[in-house]
Amino acid sequence: MESFRVEVREWLEANCPEGLRSAGKEEEMVWGGKDPTFPNHDAKLWLEAMGSKGWTCPTWPKKYGGGGLTHEENMVLRQELARINARPALVSFGISMLGPVLLEYGTEEQKLEHIPKIVRGEIRWCQGYSEPGSGSDLASLQTRAIAEGDEYVINGQKVWTSYANFADWIFCLVRTDPEAPKHEGISFILFDMSSHGVSTKPIKLISGASPFCETFFDNVRVPRNNLVGKENEGWTIAKKLLQHERNMVAGMGTRGRSKNTANSIENQAKKYLGEENGRIADLAVRERITKHQMNGKAFSLTLKRSADEAKTTSAPSPASSMFKYYGTEQNKNRCEVMLNILGTRGLGWEGDGYDERELSTTREWLRSKANSIEGGTSEVQLNIIAKRVLGLPD
Repeated sequence: MESFRVEVREWLEANCPEGLRSAGKEEEMVWGGKDPTFPNHDAKLWLEAMGSKGWTCPTWPKKYGGGGLTHEENMVLRQELARINARPALVSFGISMLGPVLLEYGTEEQKLEHIPKIVRGEIRWCQGYSEPGSGSDLASLQTRAIAEGDEYVINGQKVWTSYANFADWIFCLVRTDPEAPKHEGISFILFDMSSHGVSTKPIKLISGASPFCETFFDNVRVPRNNLVGKENEGWTIAKKLLQHERNMVAGMGTRGRSKNTANSIENQAKKYLGEENGRIADLAVRERITKHQMNGKAFSLTLKRSADEAKTTSAPSPASSMFKYYGTEQNKNRCEVMLNILGTRGLGWEGDGYDERELSTTREWLRSKANSIEGGTSEVQLNIIAKRVLGLPD
């Protein structure tokens, strides 16, 4: 394994641009797609290098463009990326949600068509799950897909569709049998967002951002061979994808642990509250930050242990609900601590009286309120933990 580590280290030194070896802003993340945008040329080069190597999806099979790494090799790669503080080459719902279920449930043709493009960042995906009347009770969804010859005709509406206005394709839950019990009449289908009859409308949040959209389907025609799995059996796929999504969302609980950046919690606290003998002057804040950092470290180690225990399979378990719940609470707490540090400087919304970091912290704190809703509400996660993890009666 040491020889592999040397190989990885040499490749990263040759291919990871110096300018991308530091924490970046959220708006600098690369999402890929048919018409991608990059914050700079280095980000484009980094995606091309990682995508061609298959290391955007290091454990996926080489047959579909992935890196084909073992669990142990992937751990080495992650360690070496962390060592140089490399930014992610690609952020993608195709990687974190769709790809794993396509590898498990998709046809060979679907895998060959979509997986390599996900790895290289050539297609940007969005998720069509929630509807205006079907959030926590997702299985009550009403978007219809009616078979007509070799096509489905889809009508309905989705909501909270993250970045639908920028996406190229959507993975979508539709009702194909309205007479069946609600969990049994659902199918999982893929289609192009440029299809006639698809429209989106961004939703503005209290943070001022619009990451979510309303998405409308008006007689959208989709080839029937875009169906993943069997017709009316999409709920099984939907649940598996949600577990992958919750693992992704849980990752936000490890944010803000670095002590080596100007914007770290410790350095911000010293800036606004002062320091004594190199320590944050305010004892109460110092204790709160220490507790947050300890919880973050414990959570990070728990995620690593869980990954090690599950190295024989890529399938997540109901424990993903535990991680999603704790991770979102940890991230919300981080935002609360940061806002507390700013004091009245955290009340700013715009204007020259506040610097960029102060304004972004306020908006990030407001945005964090959605953490306990997206990916399944905290209440839903606690119910899953009670039933599936603890085995408590209904």
